[in-house]
Amino acid sequence: MATETENKPVVAGEEEKKVEAPAVEAAAAAAAAAPAAADKPAEAAAAAAAGGGDTAADKKPEEKAEAAPAASGEGGDGATSSDAAAAPAKKEKEMKPTVHKANFEKDVVYLYQFTRTPMLPSISPFCLKVETWLRLAGLKYENIDHKLKLRSKKGQLPFVEVNGEEIADSTIIMQELATRYDKDLDAALTQEQRNIAHAMISMLENHLVWVVLSWRSKNTEQMLKGYKINLQHALGSRLPNALLNFFFKFQFSRKGAKKVKAQGLGVHKPEEIEEFGRKDLKVLSELLADKPFFFGDEPTTLDCVAFSVLAQIHFILDEVKYGLKEFMQENCPNLVGHVSRIKERCFPDWEDICTKLDLNAHIPKPEPETKENKEGADTEKTAEQDKNESEKELEKDNSNEKSEKKEEPEKVVEENKEKEEAAAK
Repeated sequence: MATETENKPVVAGEEEKKVEAPAVEAAAAAAAAAPAAADKPAEAAAAAAAGGGDTAADKKPEEKAEAAPAASGEGGDGATSSDAAAAPAKKEKEMKPTVHKANFEKDVVYLYQFTRTPMLPSISPFCLKVETWLRLAGLKYENIDHKLKLRSKKGQLPFVEVNGEEIADSTIIMQELATRYDKDLDAALTQEQRNIAHAMISMLENHLVWVVLSWRSKNTEQMLKGYKINLQHALGSRLPNALLNFFFKFQFSRKGAKKVKAQGLGVHKPEEIEEFGRKDLKVLSELLADKPFFFGDEPTTLDCVAFSVLAQIHFILDEVKYGLKEFMQENCPNLVGHVSRIKERCFPDWEDICTKLDLNAHIPKPEPETKENKEGADTEKTAEQDKNESEKELEKDNSNEKSEKKEEPEKVVEENKEKEEAAAK
């Protein structure tokens, strides 16, 4: 991602130059001695597929420019008072953050997240959580299609930019935007309900998400198939999908298993980990009971988080066997209903999202006038051509008819002449 070396926004052309090559393409070019990228989009893709979009991926620390003293003042004696006064100002200028969206619109939230899949809007529960919250809060937002090449200064996805300022981490994003625009979804909750919500969100994001990550890291091929992930589209790469899939499976399996083990869950057997997930689902199901949402008739932050995690379990291709999905369908039908209600309420454009893989299906796209005029001209031209062709065919028919009429009397005269000659003989 772009470093903070100048006090100006990063323009689109500069972004592309500063973004390092995807890890997959670097590996494919190893024979040509191409250096491997340190800030790897492929690792971000792996983090998304794991569901760990809000966790920092491996990367180099940002190189922050320091204000260098003048050559004449290195010993201290040669520094002038003006140099001393300019040094703090220069340092402050260098430390001022930059944004990727230079021509931003006031109060529009620019959301940087992972690309779409044919099964659900995002395979990162943290990205899906923020987008769901933005839709429930009714804030104007736009997704940025950066092909996994950008991350926040904390090394995370998602992150947002609003009015030239970056905000990272899904929880902090929602809290900050709720305060700025007075959009607290939990305003009507009692203190006891807030405590329950906090506990449930901690269970979902710090336990159930890791159960999902564990399954994905051990079943990468099933995961790619279950969500119909196209790595060419996700990474914006021209390499064959077979090659991309190979490197992704190797990298994601290794890194995902390492993260799950570091978290503590990975030391258990797969069947034990799945049982942990079943207990989490059962607790959520009992809390929801027969209510439309966890605390009544209106969705809250807990509903956003629960939907973003449960959607990862529910929206997997039926042909792929996944124990938690089967358990939720058979033993927690109210959770399935909850997912459907949030989907219908927040994502009326779900079909467009999953069919066209459009990050901004919620933004109207008017037809350009030039295109309409061109189409109109083409239509008019076609109609004129059809008319000319019809006239030509009509003329041809008339000509044939006249020719037939002319030939008919001559044929009768010849027949009569032949009869007369036969009678004379």
